Amino acid sequence: MVEFAIILPIFVFILFACIDFGKIFYLKTNLESRMDDIITAYKEKRKIEEITHDFELEKEKINLTITPDTSYIEFKLQKETTLITPGLNLLLKNPYQAEAKRVIYNE
Repeated sequence: MVEFAIILPIFVFILFACIDFGKIFYLKTNLESRMDDIITAYKEKRKIEEITHDFELEKEKINLTITPDTSYIEFKLQKETTLITPGLNLLLKNPYQAEAKRVIYNE
């Protein structure tokens, strides 16, 4: 019983940390997939308002930031997720800000 009482909190921490990292990985993969679609739509000369509406970024509280530069345009998608692992917010900020960023040449 003593060994179980010592190991149980460590095991629970590792279990919750695996769940959190899986959630973060899934969110980043989802944002990267959406970023591919957004870049394709932008290259088809669609307006930013149309892109935001068509991909329902406002409903899911995903921020799309476009920073135009002289020769490059930076696209950035951000979405927050809360972490359930106690103590993991010491390593990662809670809520965690997942981000997908692309920089393309402005033609």
